[in-house]
Amino acid sequence: MNDSNKTTEYAVRIHAYGGPQAMVYEAVDVPAPAPGEVQIRQSAIGINYLDTYHRRGIFPIPLLPGALGVEAAGTVVAVGQGVTGFRQGDRVSYACPPVGSYASLRNLPGRHLVKLPDAVGFEQAAAATLQGLTVHMLLRKVTHLRAGQSVLLHSAAGGLGSLLTQWAKRMGLHVIGVVGSQEKLAVARANGCDEVIVGSQEPFAEGVRRITGSQGVDVVFEGLGGSVFHESLSLVKPFGQIVNLGQVAEGLPNVSLADLGPARSLSVCVPGVFAYVRTHPDLQAAADELFGLIADGSLKVHVGARFALSQAAQAHHALESRATTGSLVLLPEGSAA
Repeated sequence: MNDSNKTTEYAVRIHAYGGPQAMVYEAVDVPAPAPGEVQIRQSAIGINYLDTYHRRGIFPIPLLPGALGVEAAGTVVAVGQGVTGFRQGDRVSYACPPVGSYASLRNLPGRHLVKLPDAVGFEQAAAATLQGLTVHMLLRKVTHLRAGQSVLLHSAAGGLGSLLTQWAKRMGLHVIGVVGSQEKLAVARANGCDEVIVGSQEPFAEGVRRITGSQGVDVVFEGLGGSVFHESLSLVKPFGQIVNLGQVAEGLPNVSLADLGPARSLSVCVPGVFAYVRTHPDLQAAADELFGLIADGSLKVHVGARFALSQAAQAHHALESRATTGSLVLLPEGSAA
């Protein structure tokens, strides 16, 4: 203890932008929660590809040095003045800015938190809050899919792809998944994909035409951008939709309106989950739906690998290799996940 209002804890921070080696595991002072804030003892921390953008400076963080991360789950240990919705001992999770979740203890405005039921573990929540709320946004807000319609899902064996596939199948949708290797095919099948295209063995566009008899699909979900986005446009039925969820490969594509219509009558959406979290009229209700499906086994959360918080650089190496399946989590030393 440095004084009565600060506790020495540990965080993974960057002092300059760069590769995984730029991340430093170091002691930090955590003050008492300010008015409106909640202090969380973190048990599990979600790792997302967005974190690599922050680390590299593609999306700069507010201040250097600073901690990375936007998602975690844990227990409330203190509340600031004016906080009424949470109390000490509450189990909570969050998926939102400000960055800084790569830490053993942190303060966060109470409006960003959602309560976590006992039936959902901290690791499950850290792996699924951001991606699960993203799926909620995609299927409840962005698209208007009906049973019997078809979707194409890139990166179907990843954390987001796994949850999206399972939820889509609950809605009665026909899901075509794309994976990068033969090893990921079984994961996509287990998640519920009706058809799986292994991109290393068959160009995905050819695979979709083969599967659909050149009819295409109603919606494409893709997070790669660039040429993958443009090839996917050719696979969407008239009045269908392509949803871009990230730019892992080649950046956000430029789209000519002439490529969308009027003959093809296509729609493009580039939604952001943080806008959804910020503007949702009842975020806890959305989280309750997500956690309820996890609790009753309807959605299975696959944690592909666990790393100690001090091993965050190794976790980023694994994530950027694109050889992982499911979600990755960090566990603060001494935590009970």
